Amino acid sequence: MRRLRPLLALIPALMAAALAAAPAKTLLCLGDSLTAGYGLDESRAWPALLQTRLDAGLPGWRVVNAGVSGDTTDDAVQRLDWLLKSPPTAVFVCLGGNDGLRGLSAAHTQENMRVILARFRAAGAACYVSGMDLPSNLGPEYRGAFKALFPRVARAAHAPFLPFLLKDVAGIPALNQADGLHPTAEGEVVVAKTVGDFLLPQLKALHGAAAAAAPARVLRTRKDLAP
Repeated sequence: MRRLRPLLALIPALMAAALAAAPAKTLLCLGDSLTAGYGLDESRAWPALLQTRLDAGLPGWRVVNAGVSGDTTDDAVQRLDWLLKSPPTAVFVCLGGNDGLRGLSAAHTQENMRVILARFRAAGAACYVSGMDLPSNLGPEYRGAFKALFPRVARAAHAPFLPFLLKDVAGIPALNQADGLHPTAEGEVVVAKTVGDFLLPQLKALHGAAAAAAPARVLRTRKDLAP
């Protein structure tokens, strides 16, 4: 037993080193200014706030803010090769708002969304989709067609769907900047809660599935830390 004591004392350190060496799972948040945190420091945008929540409730995930202000789904399609150089574990697609504001056809946006989701799925990423809405001054027919494309494309891709990214924020002056479109820092907190409530159960299930699929490693000596 005495001979085993030095080895037993090493176990906590070995486990800590193994956890530190484990590669982080990556959640890519692909969007436009609503994801980038327009008008705010990136640390106050909802992806950064989501990172804090994941650190507390689901360690081992790294959130990447891939929001670019002004991006349409056309721009995102053009970025795919670059984004997929390091495929993420999961992608949350929050695009389309600028397509609608520019009057692009719903069919065109839907096809771009289909391509984006297909490319990420082919790279092995779990896919999640957020719905978007438009200001009422763009007309009920166009607004209705635009809003309907998101659940349709999510269904076709078998991707879990969040109906509206800006739930409980859109249309509330106190939670939006002067342009009436982009959340304030307080609004970002609400968006982060909406997204976190949606994504956390999904990522936990994904995390559990990956753990079940991976063979267990028993750490006995320092050599067991080698890949």
